[in-house]
Amino acid sequence: MNLEAEKSRDDFHMSINESDPIVDDAPQTGGGKSRIFKLVTWALATGCFYLVYGRIAEVAARNMQTPIEYLFEFFSEADWLVWLSLMIPYSIFFFLVDTHATWRVIRWFNAPDIRFTNILPIRASAYILSLVNEQIGKGAMSIYLYKRHKVPGWEAVSSMIMLGMVEIYQLLIFSAIGVFLYTELVEAASTQLPLYRILTLVFLFALLYFPFHIFYFSGKILAGSTFKDKPLLRTFRQARPIHYLLVLLFKAPNLLLAVVVYTAALDLFHVQVSFGQMLAFLPVIFLAAALPLPFHAGALLLWTVLFPDYPEVSAFSLVMHTFFVTFNACIGVLFLPKANKELF
Repeated sequence: MNLEAEKSRDDFHMSINESDPIVDDAPQTGGGKSRIFKLVTWALATGCFYLVYGRIAEVAARNMQTPIEYLFEFFSEADWLVWLSLMIPYSIFFFLVDTHATWRVIRWFNAPDIRFTNILPIRASAYILSLVNEQIGKGAMSIYLYKRHKVPGWEAVSSMIMLGMVEIYQLLIFSAIGVFLYTELVEAASTQLPLYRILTLVFLFALLYFPFHIFYFSGKILAGSTFKDKPLLRTFRQARPIHYLLVLLFKAPNLLLAVVVYTAALDLFHVQVSFGQMLAFLPVIFLAAALPLPFHAGALLLWTVLFPDYPEVSAFSLVMHTFFVTFNACIGVLFLPKANKELF
């Protein structure tokens, strides 16, 4: 990193410390807690992988195979060229839709004069950083907004949090639609967990929370509460219901296409899964992937729970995710010269 880059980074941190009191008031967390958290997440991830491996080994044994032989046969029967013809356009489409939604939110709440072409290289380069840590990837957008548009760091992060909330609600809404339309499929998959009851409770909680969220941050209820005044929550104070709806609509094509792509991709691996099953289950799997577990271990385990007859789909999902993030990082490499020019 050159001196100018280091100066930009230092100035960015100074702007946060000087303009955002939330940083000064934030509790200082010790390295010990961080290490304990990492140990717990790795222990949970190890447990998830152990359970997944056990299910694969059980099915492989019934076919007189080792788990390695079983997985090798599973992947060798796939049509990889057709799979690539699905995944490459999907990854590019996802990048464009994701960038568009991010651009809209930033224009509304941070930098009204910013252009879509300004955001493209920054969002693309963030995918490279996301290979290491997704939060670091989001930090690249905050640095850009501070340097080019003088947006304080926490205000930029606030918009990213709002985007994250909409993403969660998007997954819940589409999953609820899938569960409503294909209830019998959900009940059929509830052999190891009472999925229908669990999902219904989650949907109900989300439905009740959203109006509370809107009324609280607009000051119509609990007006004396100061929690909503934190700089980190600035975008929530400014956002109106129409903003949430529009972001949801902007991002919806990505999830709908993901359902189609995953359904078609599983068919290439000779796993018979209907569009209805994917519509009901894939959003929930994506939510599990958001858990802070290494290698998205929670999602891997959930695949085997939802599709107990095909435990090998957990390995399939790992291949899908690995290709997706790697290809997106390659997109980032293409935009990297432009991103470096914008950032440094």
